[in-house]
Amino acid sequence: MHKACPNLPKLNGVEDTKNMKSPLSAASNLPLLLLCFCLCDQVPAGLSAADLASAVRPFVDRHELAGAVMLVASRDKVLDVETVGYADLEHNKPMPPDALFWIASQSKPMTATALMMLVDEGTVNVAEPVEKYLPEFKGLMLAVEHDGQHVLLRKPAHPITVREILSHTSGLPFKSPMEEPTLDQLRLRDTVRSYTVVPLEFEPGTRYQYSNAGLNTAGRIIEVVSGIPYEQFMEQRLFKPLSMKDTTFRPSRSQLKRLAKSYKPGPGNSGLEETTVTQLQYPLNDRARQPMPAGGLFSTAQDVGRFCRMILNGGQLDGKRYLSQTAVEQMTQKQTGDAVKEGYGFGWSANGKTFGHGGAYATNMGIDAERGLITVWMVQHAGFPGNGGQALDAFRQAARESFGKTE
Repeated sequence: MHKACPNLPKLNGVEDTKNMKSPLSAASNLPLLLLCFCLCDQVPAGLSAADLASAVRPFVDRHELAGAVMLVASRDKVLDVETVGYADLEHNKPMPPDALFWIASQSKPMTATALMMLVDEGTVNVAEPVEKYLPEFKGLMLAVEHDGQHVLLRKPAHPITVREILSHTSGLPFKSPMEEPTLDQLRLRDTVRSYTVVPLEFEPGTRYQYSNAGLNTAGRIIEVVSGIPYEQFMEQRLFKPLSMKDTTFRPSRSQLKRLAKSYKPGPGNSGLEETTVTQLQYPLNDRARQPMPAGGLFSTAQDVGRFCRMILNGGQLDGKRYLSQTAVEQMTQKQTGDAVKEGYGFGWSANGKTFGHGGAYATNMGIDAERGLITVWMVQHAGFPGNGGQALDAFRQAARESFGKTE
């Protein structure tokens, strides 16, 4: 068994959404196949050959986890990539290092990054009302009382701001009634307009409530201010320059061949049962599917690792600057105010020196700025049987023990 430490080109998560099932799931009665490709000659001094995989293997053995890709990186390089288990249990297909995953709400920090590029350029101000950029938000009302017979509305103390949509404190709902049966069927313009026909759920800035609507609205601001479609902006300004070659809203036919199957707990909460990404339309490469800023992206561990390395390096990577240091600090520090206990920045769950984000089907990225350590956890689970939900913590602990020397 080999340690995979690829010479690739130059992380604490959150996913707490309504109508989105918990992210980690189970395995099957198949024997474990542990796959770790050695892509370089050197294993860091003091490390045994499969520390990360050994920590996670018991969850696969107990049929609580199908498979995972695990990546650990520093500011300067990828330190390790290991795989364990299966991408497809039925066909005994081992999990490959370049497996593709729906990363769901890990899309939020990427969308926030794109918006902060416009903040750096002076075309967006996070303190300004959303209605300055999207006039349809003018006159948005607050529901102060409602029951089955009536709704009482009044004007909020202030219009919702860009800061509030980025930090889940705007009062917008998780989604609108029009985002059914899936979240990717409406054009972004129409999705965001649908948020303006429902009242705010609380006074802006006074509470934290996880909201896809907020980050989708941020995506709409990006395309209105930049003058190009949101999806195109993401590709031209972030994914292509950063060499995130597999990060996309609509996987190609060839990418779909690398898509890890999705699993959920089997009958009686035992073993694993194959499922689909219920929040998305199929086929996943259908051009009719619409990009969703709050949760529509697919990606690989390598791509997510490059994005995290850019953030850990204060907005730059391989000699190219994407964001100012100031923008990165704003994104990754608590922006939810002293009166709100939840720690959320702009698109990132933030807790002191650590920040990150998870996805609805259990993917996760975490950045420990104090240790200078990035962890990327790629699985595809809509819930876990047994103790499968503890596999992420087991991976993180192994990564800290193997690589986590404080900078």
